[in-house]
Amino acid sequence: MVLADPDLTVTLPARAGTAERLALLAPHLRPPVQPPSSGPRHLAERVRAATAGREATVWTHSPADNREARARLGRDTVRAAHGLPVRHAVGHSPYLQVVSDEDVPLTPELAEAKREFVNHHGQSLLASGSPQYRVDTARVPASERFFRSDPAEAVRLYALLASLGEDAAEVDDPWEFAASPYERARLDATLAWTGRHCTPGTEPLIEVGACEGALTRRLLAAGHRVHATEPNDRFRRRLTAALAAAKRVRVSAAGLKELADGAGPHGPHLLIEMLYYGQEPALIDRLPADLVLLALEPEALRATVRPWLAVSPHWEVTDETVLVPPRLEAVCGGRAYLTKRGSHGLALRRTSPPTAGHAPR
Repeated sequence: MVLADPDLTVTLPARAGTAERLALLAPHLRPPVQPPSSGPRHLAERVRAATAGREATVWTHSPADNREARARLGRDTVRAAHGLPVRHAVGHSPYLQVVSDEDVPLTPELAEAKREFVNHHGQSLLASGSPQYRVDTARVPASERFFRSDPAEAVRLYALLASLGEDAAEVDDPWEFAASPYERARLDATLAWTGRHCTPGTEPLIEVGACEGALTRRLLAAGHRVHATEPNDRFRRRLTAALAAAKRVRVSAAGLKELADGAGPHGPHLLIEMLYYGQEPALIDRLPADLVLLALEPEALRATVRPWLAVSPHWEVTDETVLVPPRLEAVCGGRAYLTKRGSHGLALRRTSPPTAGHAPR
């Protein structure tokens, strides 16, 4: 067994029973103190040494596990397997239903062995204050589920679950805007909604967080002028390449804070499905805009935007619309499915001057 944290290999005797094997692993159980994957190259060397040229199947974590360290290890192990077949434990994935290839219900004896291993050796995990590492009932399933993957599928699963971080940009179109019926309907509805508030060809629309340009291309095709901003370097390179031949468009690296600090032009700002990254809605007060079109899934609106609007003296909601309702949808070529939570749009009209430095026109 190749352990990633600590970095060592434990040999489990072929004829040993469950209790003996667990006893060999128990001394190494601990909360992770560092990211457990040191990268595919180092893992490949260790897997190669452990298999010693023999036929083998590699079993590892899921690249779709919502615990980032385990997901990263699952992704890197596929890259490191040098052609060996890989099986992933489905693991803990509350936001994504992975379609498994093999389900193994535990016998009462194995279920007891699992529980007692955690009780005797995993007290620190049972009591952990970190939701990333805390072991609770949902993380001790009575049926183990496994699935196969190749490197491309593993990377796409990992990018999808890492969608609020830099690693989302590891693959093209991680949210499958081009293939997803839900996403295409959402983008088309957003375009139509924007057109009701902004006449094409007048002042430029500032599209904040344009990603790879799925909405940008629609706006340009409809005749809008667009200043598309994207702070992620990899997404911005793809965005720039996709718009290389387009007219009426400018691309910049500004994020919401930079725009609030004066890094962009005056005009209607589109904040479409992008306030998921820890930005304070109060930054909107400082944007050089009289109109902001903001869209989010309904729960995020309730949790972040509506409390801010309740105390902000600068904006009134002039239009609220359901762009798309929720939908259960397959992702990653049908390997998994999830709930797309719907998108609601708010048109915000400024009622008083910006809080710092910008005067509406």
